[in-house]
Parts: sequence; structure tokens; C-alpha cells
Amino acid sequence: MNYKLVIFDFDGTLADTFPYFLRTINTLAATYHFSPINPDDVDQLRGMDARQLMKNARVPLWKIPLIANAFIRQMGQDIGQIRLFEGMADLLEQLSKQGVRLAIVSSNSEANIRRVLGPETAALITHYGCGSSLFGKQHKFRKTMEHCGVKPGETLCIGDEIRDIEAARGAAVAFGAVSWGYTRVDVLQGHPGIHVFYTPEGIARTVLGETGR
Repeated sequence: MNYKLVIFDFDGTLADTFPYFLRTINTLAATYHFSPINPDDVDQLRGMDARQLMKNARVPLWKIPLIANAFIRQMGQDIGQIRLFEGMADLLEQLSKQGVRLAIVSSNSEANIRRVLGPETAALITHYGCGSSLFGKQHKFRKTMEHCGVKPGETLCIGDEIRDIEAARGAAVAFGAVSWGYTRVDVLQGHPGIHVFYTPEGIARTVLGETGR
């Protein structure tokens, strides 16, 4: 086993929420007075980091918690529209059976995440660090390792955004980027020293070593 603890992001990593995000964000744009997303610009936006996205949408930092909370509340009402990516529930079960501790650190709510996971899969998660601020994951990563009694060198964080990479580096832990999330894979590949995963099976192989083959 290469890692004793795997910390997953939720939106865009475990759960396929990007289509829902695109359907919902422009409604919030009208309410909170920021620039809506033009469908023609989506590919370009998926190449930006969080700060660039905020600047592009002309969103002041103080509005971010308001918008995020509104999005989370709306998702809670529409939770039946959200599904895990294919193979992710099986991956969590496989890792758990091999003795890997699992955690989720996300700006989404624990209630939303548990409902999407379902009770059996949710029970596999050792620790939930939810409600983190846009740039607060580094602190959550450290708290999660402390809670699980695992060292940074024994931990792998898995996410889909540039801010996830930055948070992992700040917490001195290894990082794996999934190719199916919010950020374009070519942008993720431009960050040295990280794993890039194209399938859930690839995550298993990296975490478990020969056991995952």
C-alpha cells in the first residue's frame, strides 16, 4: 500500500456536478449580480484557476460565501439530479476493504454529500471536512490527517481544480488530479509533481500498488 489515507474532493471528483453547476450558476448570477456564463466560453473557463474565474465574473471576494451557500442549498433541493461518476462507489469500497482510510474535504455540505453517496458508501468515509471556504482546503487537509492519525507522506489528496493542487502543496501531501472534473486535463497536466488519473482503476493502482492491479 502506497498511501494510508486518501482525501477526496466531491464536486467534479466523486460526483458529476458540473452539468448541474452550468444549469444553476446563471440563475445565481442574476440574483447576486455577477457576470453569467456564456456556453461558448465554458472550455476557456475550464482552463482558469479560481481567482481568474472570480475576476472574469467580476465577483468580489466577500460575495463568494453567499453564492456558495446559495448553490449548496439549491443542490440540496435538486439532489436527485446528482450522481457519482461511474466506478467511484466501487473504488471507495475497494480502498476501504484494503484498509485505506477515506475522507472527503469539500465546500459542499456533508448532508448533500451523504445523500449522493447513499448510506452504505457514506459509511465508508472516516472523516468529512465539509463547508470549507474557497481557499480553505489546506487547513482542512491538515485537520483531516490529524483526525485520522496519518502523516503527510502517507496521504494522497484527489481533486479536479488548481486550488486543490495548491492546497495539497501547502499541506505537503501528494496530489492526484482526475481528468473528468471541472478543470481541463491539459491544464492539470501542466502542473509538475502530481498524478493525473484517467480512470478510477488508476487511482486504485496508485494507492494500493500491486494490490490494486
